[in-house]
Amino acid sequence: MHGILLIVLFSFSAFYIAEFDFVRNLSFSPLIVGIILGMLYANSLRNRLPETWVPGIKFCSKTILRTGVVLYGFKLTFQEVAAVGLPAIAADAIIVAGTLGLGLLLGKLLKMDGETALMTSTGSAICGAAAVLGAEPVVRCEAHKTAVAVSTVVIFGTLSMFLYPVMYRSGLMDGLSMQAIAVYTGSTLHEVAHVVGAGNAIDAAGGNVADAATITKMIRVMMLAPVLVVMSLCLNRRSKAQGTEGSAKSKITIPWFAFYFLAVIGINSLLQSSGFIPAETLHSCISFINNVDTFLLTMAMTALGAETSMDKFKQAGAKPFLLAGGIYIWLLAGGYFIAKAIA
Repeated sequence: MHGILLIVLFSFSAFYIAEFDFVRNLSFSPLIVGIILGMLYANSLRNRLPETWVPGIKFCSKTILRTGVVLYGFKLTFQEVAAVGLPAIAADAIIVAGTLGLGLLLGKLLKMDGETALMTSTGSAICGAAAVLGAEPVVRCEAHKTAVAVSTVVIFGTLSMFLYPVMYRSGLMDGLSMQAIAVYTGSTLHEVAHVVGAGNAIDAAGGNVADAATITKMIRVMMLAPVLVVMSLCLNRRSKAQGTEGSAKSKITIPWFAFYFLAVIGINSLLQSSGFIPAETLHSCISFINNVDTFLLTMAMTALGAETSMDKFKQAGAKPFLLAGGIYIWLLAGGYFIAKAIA
């Protein structure tokens, strides 16, 4: 309980800090603030506190994490997918598949640790920190590798959030229709918050893309579940081929929480389309669940940060950031031509 209460305290602090004006201007969510606080703790007080607190911290980084990913489904509906249509789905699918494939290839060329390359690629491919958190139970990597992957998402996602409106204002997006700009923004930016920030900035400059870009991004988030299932199957097959796991671990690890995630999206879709619950009441309930979910994910991020010291970052070196940079160029350039061709 001491470890859990410590993470809860840090998470409340993360929510408070996230409301500061300069933090909000950077679109840093409580999740990002939480992992920073966790890392500050890991590099200061971590070795001075009782080891009996560690199980509570690990509980937050495992069980609380899965619960948060499942409840994230209340932010999505299948109606939103239908509203944007096939171009957004096609662009998202190509971006997700291409980013994962390119990331793994670049990871091999850079002679990187496979787990770090996979986690970094997943964060860039789907939905930033939330995707990294979703992949962690499947990949089962060390906490510092997750933290490194999240760091790359924060750096390049924040850069994109400011770069895309500048590109729009400077005319670099003149070759795209408004729908294509929305698909480009939603299918290539890392975090949902980054898409919202960039979309609103483009709208303020005379565009009309924020809503469609956000929905495109949400479709990309929905792809997290099938990606996790395929990832689990591939990792299991590789483990069998390498003979690195015993018979007790050779069974296929099914990420059930990914199916629960899809089920929650279905439940939310039915609730949103039903008329027997007053709209105001439903909105209040869903908002409450989303706030709880954000807090749970913040707890998970903080716990992961608490297991990450600077020594582990130094051990990882510059390669994860070189990988993320290569992926970023693909998203920036490849995403443009994909959106132009499809949308």
